[in-house]
Amino acid sequence: MIMKRLTALLSVLPALVLLPAQAQPSKPAQSRIYAPIPLTSGQEISDRLSESDIPTGQGNFARDYAIQLQTGDQISVDLVSNTFDTIVTLMTKQGSTVAENDDGLDGTTNSLLFTRIAKTGDYIIRVKAFGETTGGPFKLKLTKLKPVN
Repeated sequence: MIMKRLTALLSVLPALVLLPAQAQPSKPAQSRIYAPIPLTSGQEISDRLSESDIPTGQGNFARDYAIQLQTGDQISVDLVSNTFDTIVTLMTKQGSTVAENDDGLDGTTNSLLFTRIAKTGDYIIRVKAFGETTGGPFKLKLTKLKPVN
């Protein structure tokens, strides 16, 4: 009895283990790879935040921009939208928050961030909407400030 079961199992086993290469299941291709959009100082970007961007887990979405900054750089990041309450965050490449601003000083829900860079490196500027909002069109501008002599 045991021998019959073992023989039956062994007769099926090669078909399960030794499938031809074309018959083996393939892994699905990854549809999106994280790649922040390059940004340079003085460049103003007109873009749109939507449900196809990075989900934050808080009911809203974020879009990331990559910038290289030097020790001592003083920067301003201006984020303006007429359709959603903006939040701008400056992060290290590893995801640590360096600085963040929700509402600027002009009494609107636009964001204006000022900071001085402590360490040369690659940084991320994250644009997101406050609250559970999909987003909409926005303008983003990074400016390296120059000291007045």
